[in-house]
Amino acid sequence: MLFCTGIALLLQLLAICSGEDSHTVETTLGAIKGVRMQTRLGSPFWAFRGIRYAEAPVGELRFQNPQPVKPWKPNVFDATKDGPMCPQVTVNRTWLSEDCLRLNVYTKDTNKSNGLKPVIFYLHPGGFYVVSAISAYAGPQNFMDRDIVLVTVNYRLASLGFMATGTADAPGNMGLKDQVVALRWVQQHIENFGGDPKSVTVWGYSAGSLSIGLHLMSPMAKGLFHRAIMQSASPLGQFRYRNHQLELAEKQARLLKCPVHPIKDMVKCLKTKPMLDFVDTLQAMFEYEWNPVLNWVPVVEKDFGQERFIVEDPYKTMKEGNIQKVPLITGITEYEFYYLAFFTLRNATQRQRFNQDFAKYNPIYFLYERDTPRSRNISQAMRSFYFENKTLEYPQSLTRFGELYSDGLICFEYHRFLHMVSKHIPVYTYHFTYKGRYSHFMNPDTNQTLGAMHHDELLYLFNVPLMTPMFGKTDPENDTVERLTRIFYEFAKKSDPNNSTDEYLKNVRWPLYDQTKKQYLEIGKNLQVKSNGIFPQRMELWDRLFPVEDMINTKL
Repeated sequence: MLFCTGIALLLQLLAICSGEDSHTVETTLGAIKGVRMQTRLGSPFWAFRGIRYAEAPVGELRFQNPQPVKPWKPNVFDATKDGPMCPQVTVNRTWLSEDCLRLNVYTKDTNKSNGLKPVIFYLHPGGFYVVSAISAYAGPQNFMDRDIVLVTVNYRLASLGFMATGTADAPGNMGLKDQVVALRWVQQHIENFGGDPKSVTVWGYSAGSLSIGLHLMSPMAKGLFHRAIMQSASPLGQFRYRNHQLELAEKQARLLKCPVHPIKDMVKCLKTKPMLDFVDTLQAMFEYEWNPVLNWVPVVEKDFGQERFIVEDPYKTMKEGNIQKVPLITGITEYEFYYLAFFTLRNATQRQRFNQDFAKYNPIYFLYERDTPRSRNISQAMRSFYFENKTLEYPQSLTRFGELYSDGLICFEYHRFLHMVSKHIPVYTYHFTYKGRYSHFMNPDTNQTLGAMHHDELLYLFNVPLMTPMFGKTDPENDTVERLTRIFYEFAKKSDPNNSTDEYLKNVRWPLYDQTKKQYLEIGKNLQVKSNGIFPQRMELWDRLFPVEDMINTKL
């Protein structure tokens, strides 16, 4: 047995060292052919991209729970290049397909006899309507200098992934259930790629992070992962959960010239429409430009006999502590959605909306109840706190508007989730403040970065060729790449991000968060532990306006 293991390892090493470009892994589904790549620092690894993990959700499967992929034996699955993106607005529509339920596996060593590696399973951002796991957005080169197996996942988006009629025709949460099927695929097959199914860390950013928070609470995801990382979003904010988004489904139907009644006929018609019809009407699905940013939201599913992802209000689930008891890292950036505030405030039409009828537009943009006495009181409190009831002007109001945008879309839901979840599980939390040469916001007037924006950590965790070059050892970004990938690796390996002997981590001891000291790690040019929470005065306002007891929807 040891002899056979040694021969297998030798053959694999010879393949890498000799420059052989492809490698095939056997699974119970069939063989999968991958391709050789190099890490940021020049080490070889194998990439298996575009692996189908579920059947294409087309025809009668559109708007329904995903079905696990059927075996392709005796054929070999070609995973040597990126698979398609799920339907969305993009510059290259040839990348799009509904047959997009694909995942990518990156590994240095597929020989499981060599010892299994921790698995990191990544869910991409994009508000549940854009972005993908393809390597243009999530190149693995930075992470693969660590000793892990990395899995990145596509899931259905927008109406095709989240239409929720409140009936069996489209019960909702399809994109989240796609993620569960991908996690089940990992449990069944990741050993063949050298990954340990008993050591899976789920990680998401923004919409992906909101998804991870729900996986902690979902009966469908129970037992499928062992640690979690949530960056810049959570499922517990100022928005209330419902059991349908029928008005959004009807809007989609009208745009595609389908009947809205009865629901069964509406969905039947929508199942016949070409994929690109959904893409072409995507922006029209929003109320104002691309607002509200979180347009499609998860729902509490009614029971029609289907497997349900969310079975009760998540606030209720979290309050009762009925969650997976796994360690968690969660955090936010310094400026979050400052750039959305910048472009909104600079636009005369949008600025005028807030000045003429703040009470109408503020809840639309920032996701709380509308057109009620309570809503108007909330809007007035926010206008007083952030703007001292003054007229919004550009650029004078930009700093405070940036804070409102960040708090309304990211910071409060992070804060609320941290406060509630830390009562039940061990949590490490961080504030990312590193100002780099590259960012998701460059001031168009100065062509300069301001600081850490929403998504900016991803520029160091991944290679993002659409935005940055590959960082080398001598680049100023090198230390941040090393710190972030090492923190994630240590956490994925042993549930603790600290390593007192690691050259990049040894100078700081990141403590667990507690409700008294409220300690967090500031990740800037250096690593520094701070106390008393992030943005405490701003979060005090939001806690007062949206008390936990008021957020639980008892009418579902």
